[in-house]
Amino acid sequence: MAENSWHHAEMHGLSFVFGIGIMFIGLSCALGAGLLWGLVFVAPLMLGDYPGLVLSFGRYIGFGLIALIPAFVDRRRIAALSKADWIAALKLALVGNILYYAALATGIQLADAPLPTMMIGTLPVVISICSNWAPGHPSEAVAWRRLVPSLVIIFAGLMLVNASELAHLDSRRSTSEYALGCFITLGALAAWTWYPIMNARHMKRNPHIASSTWATVQGLATLPLALIGFIAYGAYASLRPDVYDFPLGPRPRQFIALMLIIGLCCSWLGTMLWNKASQRLPTSLAGQLIVFETLSALLYAFIWRGALPSPLVIAGIVLLCIGVTLGLRAFHKGPVAGPDTHSGAPSGAE
Repeated sequence: MAENSWHHAEMHGLSFVFGIGIMFIGLSCALGAGLLWGLVFVAPLMLGDYPGLVLSFGRYIGFGLIALIPAFVDRRRIAALSKADWIAALKLALVGNILYYAALATGIQLADAPLPTMMIGTLPVVISICSNWAPGHPSEAVAWRRLVPSLVIIFAGLMLVNASELAHLDSRRSTSEYALGCFITLGALAAWTWYPIMNARHMKRNPHIASSTWATVQGLATLPLALIGFIAYGAYASLRPDVYDFPLGPRPRQFIALMLIIGLCCSWLGTMLWNKASQRLPTSLAGQLIVFETLSALLYAFIWRGALPSPLVIAGIVLLCIGVTLGLRAFHKGPVAGPDTHSGAPSGAE
């Protein structure tokens, strides 16, 4: 009996250590993805004379072209993918890449940057709520009373970080432009709420698909969509040549180089790291870790501007870090069967 108890305790301890290791790897991958994705927000500052849609399509054309290289190396595993895998990749590419950035860029053009940026900044909270409300597997759920504190603190941090930007609202825009811009930005928010949840579920249902393979497949699926969008924008630009010098704009070398760098680092490598994180972390927790993208974007923007963050922004950053720490602790405790605090959700972890 004593020997069996000791063996059970040893196995429990090994399982605990193994779980901590998986969570640490997932956390590190989410951090890496956030650091890379933050670079995307600096590109418009570096190429301020390029329309947002052109930067979006250029980024994903770069992503698709970069993906051709690992696709050749990984051709056997890619050839083994099913039709359902390709359909899923196409949906993820369309919604999470093309539609998201097209809607975000349009929203910013209509309503200026501050309001859409603040709306998109709520993604970590929205994703966590949606994924915990309807988890892909009951084991991924956590009791709302353990999840809510971290979400509230993260939301407060995001509002503080973005509040200073509201002072820069453009008074020349009409109320209807702001309303339409915010409405379109809601579409971007919905698109990238759907993307990480569906991506994580597909990865967890198909653990045999390597994260690098799935990143490459999404790049291949994105390429034709981005090319179609870029050609369509070219048709629009031909009617209004004063808007943009199609196809490569006023600084072609810088444009091509930056799109390829972003396509490699932010899209392919960032997606690969996020896929690894999605396989190892509950989606509600992974959603909160998108704040790493916000923090990285802030860091790079302040470095680019050569400025220091205001006390309000610093306070927001502190709250974001505290919120993520609380979120990690909530999921670190591990799920225990019990009724969820919300009657409409599946049974959560107590």
